[in-house]
Amino acid sequence: MSDPEEVNVLELILHGAKVGYLTGYKDGRNILTFTPEFTGNSSRPTFTLTTHPEFPNVKNVLAKPWSRRQRLHPALSNLLPEGALRELLAQHLKIHIDNEFGLLTCLGEDLPGALIAIPAKPDDVPGYILALGATAVKTGLPDEAKHFSLAGVQMKFSMREQDGRYRITESGDLGNWIIKTPSTVHKFVPLNEFTAMRLAQTAGIDIPDIKLVEMGSLDKLPAINLPDEEFAFAIRRFDRAGEKRIHAEDFAQVLVRYPQQKYDGPNYEQIGKIIYQYTGNSLGNTQQFARRLLVNILLANGDAHLKNWSLIYPDTVTPELSPAYDIVVTRVYMGDEKEYALNLDRNKDWYKVTFSHFRAWADKAGIPWKIIKPHLDDTLDKARALWPKSLENLPADHAHKKQLKEHWKMLSPDFRIEDAD
Repeated sequence: MSDPEEVNVLELILHGAKVGYLTGYKDGRNILTFTPEFTGNSSRPTFTLTTHPEFPNVKNVLAKPWSRRQRLHPALSNLLPEGALRELLAQHLKIHIDNEFGLLTCLGEDLPGALIAIPAKPDDVPGYILALGATAVKTGLPDEAKHFSLAGVQMKFSMREQDGRYRITESGDLGNWIIKTPSTVHKFVPLNEFTAMRLAQTAGIDIPDIKLVEMGSLDKLPAINLPDEEFAFAIRRFDRAGEKRIHAEDFAQVLVRYPQQKYDGPNYEQIGKIIYQYTGNSLGNTQQFARRLLVNILLANGDAHLKNWSLIYPDTVTPELSPAYDIVVTRVYMGDEKEYALNLDRNKDWYKVTFSHFRAWADKAGIPWKIIKPHLDDTLDKARALWPKSLENLPADHAHKKQLKEHWKMLSPDFRIEDAD
């Protein structure tokens, strides 16, 4: 008789409710099984929109375990860092970069949103969680690597501020700021993002607190090679309120897409329809979404992909549109870039888009145009009246400011900012 297969198990907890168990097998399978207590609770907190009690076909969605191989289900995979930060963390833990179970185990107590993933005690794992012949064993983290380093790129850390200094959060400690360091690939990204976010705010966009922080105020950064720039960009986490967690999910999670699919398939019509149909303040959220679509075009931000739009659940159940984040003038780094991230009425070209595309977007999403048009007009009026002067007093690089003004002049007459000089 062969020995029983040993598996690792994580408990997934959301606002005190045990959502389910995530089982990791040695062959790379990851299986999320929901608890009967969670599926049977009509007042349960919302784990992801497709598990909301009023979402179509939700009983079938929860009835069977969610099984994936190597990567976790997108609802969990999108909680993990991408790119260089993932590489750094995997190197630190001495695990493969695609070992998402291991990455989730490491980060499980300070994930985006309110979900907590903690190792389950083997004796507490219910029998229905385990495949025939499997046995749960203690789940732990690999020993820390003594030395790890990474070539400089822009890095993003969850950090906690105290007395004007920032430190990377430790196990069980909640970060209250996201800190983005300078990039060695592109110059002055923190200054760019701070400027773009402030301009967005003056045009009526809801943003969290933001600031530029001196690099010298960041404590115990990993051994990463960074450029000689003075400032990092800091944005307050909207999924935290003091020591309270607020659940959130990005639209890659909502639409069950992996991070590498964040530019593929879905369009702004689908996002708009979900916001209009399912959020609590459907009118206000949809109008804010329309404003942000226009602002991303005006600011030459080609990176408003699925992961840069999120829902939050302030009452633990009802989704609302989160504040805006990750608004950057990407065109200054991408040469002749002229497209936004997803389709808007089958168009992606900044310089061809007009009000007619927005009206078609609203029609396809089932949103009354009369509730959208005044907000687009107000956004445009504010941008035209305030941005040229505001830009002078913001910290973006001079060359970047010049390129943004050139972009404004190339937009269609509907959106052109004429007084950009």
